[in-house]
Formats: sequence, C-alpha cells, structure tokens
Amino acid sequence: MRVAMFVTCVNDAMFPDTGKATMAILRRLGVDVEFPLEQSCCGQPHYNSGYQDEALPLLHRFVRAFADVDLIVSPSGSCVSMVHEYYPSLAAKSGDAVLQADVEAIVPRTLELSQMLVDRLGVVDVGAYFPHTVTYHPACHGLRMLDLGDRYPRLLTAVDGLELLDLPDAAECCGFGGTFALKNADTSAAMVNTKVDNILDSGAHVLATSDNSCLLNIGGALVRRTQAMRFMHVAEILATTKAGGDDWRLTLPALATADA
Repeated sequence: MRVAMFVTCVNDAMFPDTGKATMAILRRLGVDVEFPLEQSCCGQPHYNSGYQDEALPLLHRFVRAFADVDLIVSPSGSCVSMVHEYYPSLAAKSGDAVLQADVEAIVPRTLELSQMLVDRLGVVDVGAYFPHTVTYHPACHGLRMLDLGDRYPRLLTAVDGLELLDLPDAAECCGFGGTFALKNADTSAAMVNTKVDNILDSGAHVLATSDNSCLLNIGGALVRRTQAMRFMHVAEILATTKAGGDDWRLTLPALATADA
C-alpha cells in the first residue's frame, strides 16, 4: 500500500516539526510514507474568500500530486475537510467530467492523521512517552466537519506518562477561522481570550490541538499571557518516545530527503 503525506501550507511554512512528527509516527508503525514534491496549497484560503476560480488550479495540482497513491494522510483537519467538503462541488462547477471522477476517487483516500491511526491502522497506543499534564483543544474542522470525535483523546490517553486534563468548554471555537480573525479582529480576540482563560483554568502544562491554524491563534494569545505553558500539535506528542525523546526533530529531514 502506497501512503503519502499531505503536509499543508501552514505546517510547511510555520510548523515543520508537525510534518516530521507525522512521518516519525507512521514509520514507527511500519508505514512507508512518501512525500510528493508537487504538492502545494489545497486552495482553502482562496475558496473561503470567494475566489473559487483561483482555487481550481490548486485542486488540479492536488489530484496530480496524489494520483498514484493509495492513501493520503494529513495532520490538518482543516485541509482534509477542504478536500472532503468542497472539492466535489468545486470539481462539479468546473464542468470537467474527468476531474469530477478524479475527485470522487481521491476524497475517500484522503485521511486526517487520527483517522489513519485509529480507523485504518487500528492503533491507539503508538508507543509514545510524554510525562506531562496536557489539555486538548478539538479544532473546529475536525470536530464539526470530519467528526473526529474522541480519536485524539483516546490517542493521548494511551501515551505513557501523560495525564489528560479536561478543557472547559472545549468545543468552543478559538476565533481563528482563517480570514475571520482579520476581518472580525475584535470578535476573534474576545473568542481566543476566552479560550486561553479555559486553557489556563485546566491546570495543564501543555496545550495540544490537531490543527496548527488554531495553534497559531491560541499560541499567540497564550504567550501574551504567560511564558510558562507549552503548546504543540498532538503529532509532536505522539512522536516522542522514552528511548529517543524528541530526536525525530533531527533525524527525519535526512530520511525524507533520501526517500525523495
């Protein structure tokens, strides 16, 4: 089975460790992960801003980049939900029957990381070690559009040494919403400050989430309030082991280059 990672723009540009961690987890579980170099943005920023025609070439690129693999896995519910929810309508609007067929085939092969681990591989304990108290923010796209449910809490609970603490009003949005945070800055700021209040009230030392767009927003608000709390993508926690610590941060680039 050929598996490829879709790293997404925000991870590639802002959180490269998340992509490295995803590779480390899957390779630890015996999955040989490819990284197609043709991949780029999924087109979500364009689509959500009303520029659907401009998003169409990126849809074509996504289909080309991942056409020959059996499964596509991504550590971003936001971008996976773009593929699942909006690629079919975007392809239909194009009137291109071949593109519509390609999208119909590729949607069920595109999985968010927790779907890959829990549903396809049947794994909850990935062999991680992280001796810290953690609270988890379920990102909106994963929660509401992909219905990820308790997959990440189950994965975190299975981590050796980790204590998962409840996040008050966990399902409430952090206020990012892409351009929403720019166009409605005051509302967004109020939402993220409420989220930060709840995170600090949880008593955890680490905030984890499944989508780095949320982490970008929450993390920025957190560091303005305290320097004592760490925030990270769940994949980085799941990649950390007792034997190797977080050595995957250093070793994965060489592996990825060799495979490319």
